[in-house]
Amino acid sequence: MNEPLEELLTAVTQSPKYRAIAPDLIRRMGAAELAKRRSFKEAVKGTKNKLHQVGGAYWDTAVDYPKALARLQTAADEETRRQICRDLMRLHASTRERLPILDEFYATTLAGLPPIRSVVDVACGLNPLAIPWMPLAADVVYHAYDIYGDMLAFLQAYLGLVGINGETGAVSGRVHHQDILSQPPAEPADLALILKALPCLEQAESGAAARLLGSIQARHLLISYPAQSLGGRGKGMMENYEAQFWDLVNGTPKAASGRDWHITRFEFATELAFLVTTS
Repeated sequence: MNEPLEELLTAVTQSPKYRAIAPDLIRRMGAAELAKRRSFKEAVKGTKNKLHQVGGAYWDTAVDYPKALARLQTAADEETRRQICRDLMRLHASTRERLPILDEFYATTLAGLPPIRSVVDVACGLNPLAIPWMPLAADVVYHAYDIYGDMLAFLQAYLGLVGINGETGAVSGRVHHQDILSQPPAEPADLALILKALPCLEQAESGAAARLLGSIQARHLLISYPAQSLGGRGKGMMENYEAQFWDLVNGTPKAASGRDWHITRFEFATELAFLVTTS
């Protein structure tokens, strides 16, 4: 056992802000910080800073998941449940930014695809709450990956609670509480959702975006980038992110996977998206 690393894990998870994060991720980031910091205290602080960049910055406040689930369970009808989902998506910065375009985002980007019967949602946040807006097959299987265990427990209950496509649809799914950089999704899927995740992963670890894209086993990938920063700054961001995307397309993922990529670009008020079809 690596005693300093386990002590760091204990120190970091004493904070409620980091308690639900996947331990493997904390250990991996903590090991890097222990190797380069002068003291244990600095390593703990550095690990927390990295975790904030990866996920913590997107939460304005703690979420009462039992209360959120109770609201969904007691919804009088499908339209009420959809409105509750909208309310809950406001609690995470990424899904909150998508709310103004939610009615068109999935309908536009996924239009014309064959029936989508399997989805891998990478670094999902609260995005599975948007399933009612996605044009998915009635028998879809939905895999949600994230680092927050308490949120994933809520999402697993949500997946077991709701149907899609009105009264006829049904969604089955599984949540995965893991560090996707050291253990990427392994399921083959019709669609991978990688929404505004690549900049965060790359900020945490150089080369992470390329490695992830090279490992995803999906026929279609919906990849997106934010139009502005969390602080509201937008000047040049779309241009920079688009350049990053094309660098990835022309670089490691395509070459490593041996796949040919067919790409469609979409620009929305709050998000830049690319639908990648592999062959």
